[in-house]
Amino acid sequence: MENQLQIYNTLSRKKEVFKPINEGKVGLYVCGPTVYGKAHLGHARPAVTFDLLFRYLQHLGYKVRYVRNITDVGHLQNDADEGEDKIAKKARLDELEPMEVVQIYTNDYHKNMQKLNILPPSIEPRATGHILEQIEVIEKILKAGYAYESKGSIYFDVEKYSQDYPYGELSGRKIEDLQANTRELDGQDEKHSPLDFAIWKKAAPEHIMRWKSKWSDGFPGWHLECTAMGSKYLGERFDIHGGGMDLTFPHHEAEIAQAKAAFGHQAVNYWMHNNMVTLNGQKMGKSLGNAISLDEFFDGNHELLEQAYSPMTIRFFMLTAQYRSTLDFSNEALQASEKGMERLLKAVETLETIKAKGQSSIQVTDLSDKCYAAMNDDLNSPVAIAHLFDGVKIINSIADGKETISEADLTGLKKLYSIFVFDLFGLQKQEDSGSVDNNSAFEGAVNLLLQLRMEAKVNKDWGTADKIRDELAKLGFDIKDTKDGFDWELKK
Repeated sequence: MENQLQIYNTLSRKKEVFKPINEGKVGLYVCGPTVYGKAHLGHARPAVTFDLLFRYLQHLGYKVRYVRNITDVGHLQNDADEGEDKIAKKARLDELEPMEVVQIYTNDYHKNMQKLNILPPSIEPRATGHILEQIEVIEKILKAGYAYESKGSIYFDVEKYSQDYPYGELSGRKIEDLQANTRELDGQDEKHSPLDFAIWKKAAPEHIMRWKSKWSDGFPGWHLECTAMGSKYLGERFDIHGGGMDLTFPHHEAEIAQAKAAFGHQAVNYWMHNNMVTLNGQKMGKSLGNAISLDEFFDGNHELLEQAYSPMTIRFFMLTAQYRSTLDFSNEALQASEKGMERLLKAVETLETIKAKGQSSIQVTDLSDKCYAAMNDDLNSPVAIAHLFDGVKIINSIADGKETISEADLTGLKKLYSIFVFDLFGLQKQEDSGSVDNNSAFEGAVNLLLQLRMEAKVNKDWGTADKIRDELAKLGFDIKDTKDGFDWELKK
């Protein structure tokens, strides 16, 4: 069918028919996690959203280069230009090297993405692996006159930039309002304006992560990494940049400004943003202290959870809302998703048992068009799912002998459900998803033993605590005590 995929472009604030820069090829960049803690439900939303986009673009016949970064330096507390690096802080608290923290939580992120059946990106670059590229972008911005050096740090000059380009075009903020509502903060006297943001920061003596530059021993600003890595792997102009809605300002706004300052033009044609997962109407995330880790969802080990939920239930839950709408967590919503997914998968199984008989007595030919129309309407997965459930009624009527279906329609129906349920929505049958129940039971048993060990330590029952640790170590478990409790992995 002719591609009429429409994408809501955050930059233009409207749906636009997708037209790639290079025919048949798509450059897609998505902001990945800052790896200083366990993957949680908030990480799953962009992962599922852009996995759906990745899958659908490939299904439409595009060759997609999908770049999803790992932030492992430069993201300071409260998204500020002052203070401690989030990863360095975690390293200090856990008495680890920063790159140990990065590796632990990158492994955790990958493990959980695999459970959710998220396709790996084409390239997954790390900020620390692209310091030279970031320095090159800084030099271009300086040469263009949109940045300045101050006490060894380099700051982007927002007011100078706004004289030539509209700062705030992505988020809809006006620089006059930003200036009026921004106050001078202690420790920012080296900036020309409180609006300016660091693209290179001179490292304080106690700062662990630092690199040499002509300006100082320091580190790149958080906003800079995506500009440098996006242009390196996708070119100075590429098709789609995605991420969570919370990144619109200041992160993506800064990216647009940096790219225009360095390259002289808009770098991205389509900006896409998924909305937040909320808990009682508040954003769910590590910074707010209300995040539930994906491991806790999978083993049910959290006070807010009534039961364990399989990775496929979490994935289906994400797909039941259009990616630009908020998704509020509740046990009731997850349980409804679980039942809906089971009903859909059961219908697929039933479809395999149906035999064609004569002519179709029921209309099925337009079902495919409705499903594709929903997907072409800015990846409207809940509408596509609703049409598939309409098809479930048809499947059950045929299976019950109330209706008949022709050979051609049966073949088309099987193909449609295979494409949407498995290829696009990425759902897996229970036996294909790594024995989810067994895995949950296994992880729950290990967590229970380690919880008993923690209780033994609190009671100063060192013999029991050491015995649990030593016996698990003999079985191949690597146990780490952390500030938050414990972490473990099974050595291969």
